[in-house]
Amino acid sequence: MIAIAQLPPKPDTGHWVHDLDPFLIRFPDGWMIDGLRWYGLAYVAGFAVAFFLLHLYYKRSRSPFNADQQSDLLFAIIVGTLVGGRIGYFLLYRFGDLLQDPMLLLRVWEGGMASHGGMIGILLGMLWFARKAKTSFWQVSDIVCTLGPPGVFFGRIANFINGELYGRPTDSAIGMHFLDYRVDPATGYGEWFYTVPVHPSQLYQAGMEGLLLCIYLQLRFWLSTPNKRPLGQLTGEFLIGYALLRIAGEIFREPDAALILGLSRGTFYSLFMIIAGVAIITLRCKATSQNS
Repeated sequence: MIAIAQLPPKPDTGHWVHDLDPFLIRFPDGWMIDGLRWYGLAYVAGFAVAFFLLHLYYKRSRSPFNADQQSDLLFAIIVGTLVGGRIGYFLLYRFGDLLQDPMLLLRVWEGGMASHGGMIGILLGMLWFARKAKTSFWQVSDIVCTLGPPGVFFGRIANFINGELYGRPTDSAIGMHFLDYRVDPATGYGEWFYTVPVHPSQLYQAGMEGLLLCIYLQLRFWLSTPNKRPLGQLTGEFLIGYALLRIAGEIFREPDAALILGLSRGTFYSLFMIIAGVAIITLRCKATSQNS
């Protein structure tokens, strides 16, 4: 917990100053963990919504997976998200730090998750489940892709509460000041500071990658006839939709790692998702037409 004496004075610019507590509950000193964080609850909420939707899909005859299979699939999603997100964060954003200290992977209390890494982990989990359930991978992926956006929504809201991954500077009225910490590489001295007014890009991304994409996929899932929709179609649409909305959000987000070819890493990695989404839709539509 930050001592009050360590904090700089709050800016008096007329813009809102972020002062939300990342902890829902703080535990007394000496406990193994500091407390219950909103970020952890965001994952619990995302997985709870996924569990609810899987049950609803089966009840409404939109999914063939019974209660036992739902448990297996949810297990694969949880493990894939947590392990893939953690490993992906260091491989995609802090590979150099990982080489110097591989134990960083295990220090989960220090934070660090990557959505693109989580998607790769979920992909491996779906492959495992499809083989175990002896069903089509594309049938699994079309269902799972509709479960992800609520988790993204909760995660981005948690990013905002944490005051992390904030946006680029702005003079607009919506700009906010966030408290952050920086270390001078020359002296090794660190200090807390308030940012200039910046975009609350976490909220933009929650609305786009989370809420908007969730509404679109739910409408497509419920309003389209499953046996008339090529297997894999929703998967491709999810990849393209998420990537485009992520790229739009990156316009307002301050890059948190070195650029790649002049692009933020979120934008760069999303380009591959667009390519994959277009390829999946094209190939799956072609395969369906050949089999009909």
